[in-house]
Amino acid sequence: MPSDASAWSLHSQLKKDTIDIGDLPLCKVLVIKDAHYPWLLLVPRRAGAVEIIDLDEVEQAQLMTEISRVSRALKEITKCDKLNVAALGNVVPQLHVHVIARRTNDAAWPRPVWGVMPPLAHDAEEVQNFINALRRKIWLG
Repeated sequence: MPSDASAWSLHSQLKKDTIDIGDLPLCKVLVIKDAHYPWLLLVPRRAGAVEIIDLDEVEQAQLMTEISRVSRALKEITKCDKLNVAALGNVVPQLHVHVIARRTNDAAWPRPVWGVMPPLAHDAEEVQNFINALRRKIWLG
């Protein structure tokens, strides 16, 4: 994948709200700091990308591959009832894709997760175990 990594940086709000767990060929993989939901973000490392259509066709295909890889891993690890996958960007304009493992008994079910509950801090050991499992499943090490 061509890279303009020197011109790219992670939006400050995403830095504040996430834990960086590594890089796939196109995307930075992040865990949202909210223990209510197993919630990942994929952020394509492309300067100025706001919409999926801002990526070229090869990058769009790579994004779908990475969404699929992360989604499969998240579903296998969490045994969730449903996956929510969305690219909204209404608050943070930088292109990012949410991959959220949902359970029928979670705090927001069946509604979207945004704004239902204040974020819940992760237990340090639990989140590290989750990150380690994800990294193994999505080939980050």
